[in-house]
Amino acid sequence: MEALWVSTIAVAIAEIGDKTQLLAIILAVRYRAPVPIILGILVATLANHALAALVGASVSAWLQGPVFQGLIGAGFLAMAVWALVPDKDDEAAARHRGGVFVTTLIAFFLVEIGDKTQVATALLAARFQDLVLVTIGTTLGMMLANVPAVLLGEAATKVVPLAVVRMVAAGIMALIGLWALAAAFGWVPGLPGA
Repeated sequence: MEALWVSTIAVAIAEIGDKTQLLAIILAVRYRAPVPIILGILVATLANHALAALVGASVSAWLQGPVFQGLIGAGFLAMAVWALVPDKDDEAAARHRGGVFVTTLIAFFLVEIGDKTQVATALLAARFQDLVLVTIGTTLGMMLANVPAVLLGEAATKVVPLAVVRMVAAGIMALIGLWALAAAFGWVPGLPGA
């Protein structure tokens, strides 16, 4: 049980303020559908962390470097543009086709690749030699950090105009993207957790 609790606490703390937590808020603001977003986060995290636990610490070294930083930067710049587009018709259609869940699943799975919580999962699995409990623990830690972000992101849209939230989210994403691109070229230190 130590593997479960240590994994849960380590990832819950590591996830606070992480880029995936920001992604959870952006998805909540964009779609205003917390249940499929939370389910998408859960499934994506289970899949991602199970793979991380299986592969172990060796993957973390492979996923680091300028090319990976560049891909992260380009992805965040694309998300910044996407956050500005208020396409309500597409959002309504996505809800009916399960698109919010699928969008969340894919986005979280990809953004979590090479993230500090994925690396922590690999290291914890190597430490405890218990893939199941580590995967459950790290997934629980992610949910403890991200479910409140989704729910608060949803509530924020009722207080702050959606256009303002979109612009702030796009600005943050663009800054992260530019930082990651600058890190890829060696101009600044790499993103924390990337």
